[in-house]
Amino acid sequence: MRLEISIKIIILNKNEKIMNKKILLSIPLMCLAGLVSCNDSNKKEDGNGTVVENHEKPKRKYDKAQDFTYTNWNLKDNDSVKKTFKQKFTAQELATIVALNRVDKNTFHTVDVLTIPDKFDDDFMAYSPFPFTVKSADKINKLVVFSYPIQAYGVYENGELVKWGPTSMGSKQHKTPEGLYFTNWKGEEVQSTFDDEWILRWNFNVQNEEGIGWHQYSLPGYPASHSCLRLLESDAKWLYDWADEWILADKENVEAKGTPVIVYGAYNFDGEKPWLQLAANNKANDIATETLDGLIKKYEQEILKEQENRAKVVANKPQKQKETKS
Repeated sequence: MRLEISIKIIILNKNEKIMNKKILLSIPLMCLAGLVSCNDSNKKEDGNGTVVENHEKPKRKYDKAQDFTYTNWNLKDNDSVKKTFKQKFTAQELATIVALNRVDKNTFHTVDVLTIPDKFDDDFMAYSPFPFTVKSADKINKLVVFSYPIQAYGVYENGELVKWGPTSMGSKQHKTPEGLYFTNWKGEEVQSTFDDEWILRWNFNVQNEEGIGWHQYSLPGYPASHSCLRLLESDAKWLYDWADEWILADKENVEAKGTPVIVYGAYNFDGEKPWLQLAANNKANDIATETLDGLIKKYEQEILKEQENRAKVVANKPQKQKETKS
């Protein structure tokens, strides 16, 4: 498989020129904090001989999502309600409302109905539909799960939820395929291969041949992408820094894969938006631990195999570089 990729990268220099470049992707090879330590004291093996990293449990405000209730506000053709809406909520509260409704600050005014929590918390994790602990994933250093049914993603480190947020996945005509992916290459600003007028910020490719990746782009409140995984800009930037790129052996071969990503489920395009169901049942969007256990069991062997391989590749890089210099 050739990994030579022709893409357009937007480079804003002093003259704000747009440049086209053919890029042979390469990765700085180094020990990454939080993924693989160069110190073997941070490693252990389970009963099956699988290398597992020691990670401290993340510091979180809560150990589980809070039991909030919700109310749906009908904003359609109601100027007085729209005016009250803008005056009633703080910037932080509006950010929470935007995320819960899978929209962004530029699109929320186009939505007719918004679900509003009856209580606001400064920690967005308090509203998570993802379980905070998934013990079946405790051997997996890093994992991202995208739920098609509720248009949300969850980020896990050794089975502990560290972040979640909204997404807009593939439209009815361009559905994002379910399955296991691994992060590949990334670019801060990339031109879409579907439409060269689309600028994808904080793009992280997960499927090289099809050009699927996650990135910042408009969230309209429903699945609208051409198979990609749209995110709020702050989330896209966070994941851009957090996930790991592939490691290339040469121009044509992958030596180690990046962070595992699972896409699962189906969206009901003809039904009510799932988050609007929270007003009647505040658990309507909750993802059962058993659901994630089933997904992890399905892909665990491949994920751990690639994780162990990456650890070995990273551990061997300093020695290989030393031998090359000598």
